[in-house]
Amino acid sequence: MASTPGKPFHPPSDPRWQALHPEPALEPTLEIVDAHHHLFDRPSWPYRLEDLLGDFAGGHRISASVYVQCGEHYLAEGPQALRPTGETRFVDAAARRSLHMTEGAVHACAAIVGFADLTLGAAVDEVLEAHLHAAPSRFRGIRHGLSTDPDPAFARVGPRPPPGLMAEPAFREGFARLAPHGLSFDAWLYHPQIPELVELARTFPDTTIVLDHVGGPLGLGRYAGRRDEVFAQWRASITALAACRNVVVKLGGLGMRLTGFGFEEGATPPDSATLAAAWKPWIDTCIEAFGAERAMFESNFPVDGCSCGYGVLWNAFKRIAADASADEKAALFQQTARRVYRI
Repeated sequence: MASTPGKPFHPPSDPRWQALHPEPALEPTLEIVDAHHHLFDRPSWPYRLEDLLGDFAGGHRISASVYVQCGEHYLAEGPQALRPTGETRFVDAAARRSLHMTEGAVHACAAIVGFADLTLGAAVDEVLEAHLHAAPSRFRGIRHGLSTDPDPAFARVGPRPPPGLMAEPAFREGFARLAPHGLSFDAWLYHPQIPELVELARTFPDTTIVLDHVGGPLGLGRYAGRRDEVFAQWRASITALAACRNVVVKLGGLGMRLTGFGFEEGATPPDSATLAAAWKPWIDTCIEAFGAERAMFESNFPVDGCSCGYGVLWNAFKRIAADASADEKAALFQQTARRVYRI
């Protein structure tokens, strides 16, 4: 699938389109902690707490979730470095609201991953402490976006991270401050960058690193029509990364347009069997490399909603994990997320 000029990097999900293919939940009693989602308060793409809880109530047993930074509700004034703490305050309030709205049945945003500019070096301590003060019982880690590729297919609004950021001395000085604060690092990058993350993980073995979205396999632009080649390169990198015991992996993100599967182009959404068939080689490879105790399923909603509805996505994951043991399913669907994010 080639890149389409003028097409949005992340097409907004359309609940009306998703509703064209509903499915009853498979294994409805299986407990799930959604290990990665966002909340958007954007006129062109709203996905608020009420929308999230509506998805949670669709038949699957979602008991808790992890919120990951997306630049929402930054402070409008004050030092630039501290403005991302506004997002943490906003999400912590949403977490409390979710407990009230569901009478404690669902703890949405039970763990929060925010943003801090790690290139501040040791000065990032002030930002980390401010995040922890904003949500002392929920703040768990930092995501500093790393995803960059020179191909125009991956151009997006705002500046791209510079190439080689993970090796920069200032970034590493800031990264070194995470473990002393008891914080993890969510790594969002593209598959050609995984070897750089391997070096970072080896350098900081005491810092928990969470690889987002199975490592961002690309399928647009210069990667279009080369899925077998991309898969082979990606699999070798995943195997090397899995040897770093401080790294865990999130299983999801394959519904994003950048992967090149093209499900967002359909007149109707795909069913869960179709999704499972497409995604299974990538997810099975990660589970084999990391083990169930270092892997966790994620919805990446609403971003992955451009490819399917929320309930259909979890049905696809359950189909992929159908042959796993009960203990393995418990780890993949909730226990790994609970342990890593201390839920």
